[in-house]
Amino acid sequence: MPNLKLAIIGCGNMASGHARHLQACPDVDLVGLCDVSEQIADGFIEANLADCDPRPGTFTQTSSLYDETAPDGVFVITPHTFHFANCVEALDRGCHVFAEKPMVTSAPDAHALKEKVDQTGRILVIGYNTPCTPEFDYLRRQIRDKAFGRLELISGYVVQDWMNPTMGKWRQDPSLSGGGQAYDTGAHLLNSLCWSVESNVAEVHAFLDNHGTPVDVNGTINIRFDNGVLAAIVIGGNCPSNAGYLMYAFEGGKIAVDGWSGSWIEVHDAYGRVKYPPIVGQPQSPAENFVDAILGRSEPRTNVVNGVIQSELMDAIYESARTGKPAGPKMP
Repeated sequence: MPNLKLAIIGCGNMASGHARHLQACPDVDLVGLCDVSEQIADGFIEANLADCDPRPGTFTQTSSLYDETAPDGVFVITPHTFHFANCVEALDRGCHVFAEKPMVTSAPDAHALKEKVDQTGRILVIGYNTPCTPEFDYLRRQIRDKAFGRLELISGYVVQDWMNPTMGKWRQDPSLSGGGQAYDTGAHLLNSLCWSVESNVAEVHAFLDNHGTPVDVNGTINIRFDNGVLAAIVIGGNCPSNAGYLMYAFEGGKIAVDGWSGSWIEVHDAYGRVKYPPIVGQPQSPAENFVDAILGRSEPRTNVVNGVIQSELMDAIYESARTGKPAGPKMP
């Protein structure tokens, strides 16, 4: 069976880890890289894929990438507001799609992309870490099975030294980023929340602080899901200590977990801490899960529906912060 032919669109920092994971996959040929200049793409190869044989082709136009390499799948790792057009083009070209987070930057685009995925039958996954960990797989199974009774409350935070390092860069340009820290690192925590709760968002009340920048840096978000679960989330972009945390309060227990990367979990039942919760399996990178999903070796851990729910949440967050009133999702 021939190897999967995969390509990368966007050769920024986020592409580095994905490229190294792909190079380590024996079933994959990395056939092409696309960015605004061949110099950027060539520099990316020298920094990350110097021993890749054969050397991937480099392109400045996605149309040329598709015409000359005919990839089976593409990684979309461009600035956030480009994701929708990049994903639609890839699907129109018959490719499976790995979309870096956030999937898109508006709910209407998310619904349109879902329609396109449904029409093409291609796989689309989103580059979130936690769904690919055994810790979050365990957490979601406990919620589904009501192992600790009904889930009632969630609180969490993610903080990062984000504002100053991104000053003057595309992440603080709303036309490219779609928003600030809530759309950047905050997207990891918010996806972990939505992915585990598995319910549409009913209502949001949010406060955002731009800290004198063009985009949100800090924020507090209260969420009510359709299934009755309540969540309170803090997102910080001006803190020297990077950390992410989520606490799930059930009728009969509590689970705390690393909401950014899923690297740890702590479980309590009605009698106290569970010393050895039955967590099985090995973590995957999102890139590895994408490859395995295309090859039929595993189910995709994320899909376009996750992107739709989070896009509706993000639109409601920004509307609530703008109006000072609670906001809900807008139906397509």
